[in-house]
Amino acid sequence: MSSMWEEQGSRGANAIPSPLMTSALKTLGAVFAAALAVFAYAGFHPGLGLAAPVAAATALFCIYALVLGGLRHHPHPRLGAANLVTAIRAAMVCLAGATILLADNIATSDQILWGLAALTAAALLLDGVDGYLARRNGESSVLGARFDMETDALLVLILSAAAYILGKAGLWVLAIGLMRYGFMLAQMLLPRLRGSLSPSFRRQLICVVQVGALCGLLLPFIVPPFSNLIAAGALCLLTYSFAVDVRALWKGKA
Repeated sequence: MSSMWEEQGSRGANAIPSPLMTSALKTLGAVFAAALAVFAYAGFHPGLGLAAPVAAATALFCIYALVLGGLRHHPHPRLGAANLVTAIRAAMVCLAGATILLADNIATSDQILWGLAALTAAALLLDGVDGYLARRNGESSVLGARFDMETDALLVLILSAAAYILGKAGLWVLAIGLMRYGFMLAQMLLPRLRGSLSPSFRRQLICVVQVGALCGLLLPFIVPPFSNLIAAGALCLLTYSFAVDVRALWKGKA
């Protein structure tokens, strides 16, 4: 969590090796160029216009800049296939977010909603691929784990916002997307919550379930009261998962 960067603190003062920086620039640059082409093509849709692609490109540029800034926490000579997959997922998330927030009359456009559902489902399916590749190739790192985690968190925030914007649930649904950021704020205020959490299948499963549920809410035929029940179920599961982690951290048993 917030202490992840500290796990390789001894590397923090070291300069970023030139081969790693070159690899990162090539990998992220290639994905960014491909993403720009996709964003530009999406901009031809009457409901999107120029604002959504520009916002998506700007957000993706900022994310990649943060990744470059964190390269000292990646103790490998190249960025690797795992981070390439996460970079692609981040591009998908940025396009989905810009579309949800900036598209005109999104709630009445079944074409855009089906496209968003397919895009976010693809991002969900790719989640886990990056972790598998990192383990298989021996390229796990603090940077990769954080990149993956923050991409997931941004996707959840965007999808929870979509559920509210589309009228699938009340304002309370935003708690799903804001819970992780609230937890990070609590870590800043409460030192006892700053410990590292051990890997958890329960945490991974609930993450997949909640993202899948939120993706489903994008589908035009899922409407209240069923959409409210789905969102409430996702919120309950997430609250339970965070409660377990907070309890473990508070008692020093994480």
